[in-house]
Amino acid sequence: MEEPLVLSTLAQEEIDIFESAAGTDPAVLFGAAYRSFAGPVQGYLKARGVDDPEAVTQDVFLAFYPKISELTGGLQGAKSLLFSIAHARMVDYYRRLERRPQLSPYDPQQDARTTPSAEDHAVELTGGAVALLDGLSEEHQEVLALRVVADLSIDQVAQIMGKSPGAIKQLQRRALHNLKAQTLQRNQANHE
Repeated sequence: MEEPLVLSTLAQEEIDIFESAAGTDPAVLFGAAYRSFAGPVQGYLKARGVDDPEAVTQDVFLAFYPKISELTGGLQGAKSLLFSIAHARMVDYYRRLERRPQLSPYDPQQDARTTPSAEDHAVELTGGAVALLDGLSEEHQEVLALRVVADLSIDQVAQIMGKSPGAIKQLQRRALHNLKAQTLQRNQANHE
């Protein structure tokens, strides 16, 4: 006949806590189950190849907590339920992995495109706007930044720049005229 399994004192303490608190305080039961099985659940998930076993372990215990009031079988029942949940989470993980498209790394040496990408084009456009503003005087840049970017009224811009509202209107008109002229020059240069 086989000898009965000898439990460590820590495991026996957890069993005693679990049995004495059964049906009373779910937090005590949860604490005992967590201390007893968090490591083994995480080890199971890690051994089964789950990428982030710590996070999935936390998900397992979050799913376990609402079921404590219905739990039967003491600490062994909790163990069975926890590993059932862990197995289900591991299956879910692999199902999600199968549905995920296979990504391949970008290798610029293998890129045979002869036209620039859309990203390069977008970067050129944003760089062009900055270059256009750089071609304006400081006052013109300031008035356009305050009026267009900051969306301030003429009176607010006049107060900030220390000028009259009429002077701000004139500055804005000239800045927009210069900006238009520069844009037309660049467009003509690009089409020639």
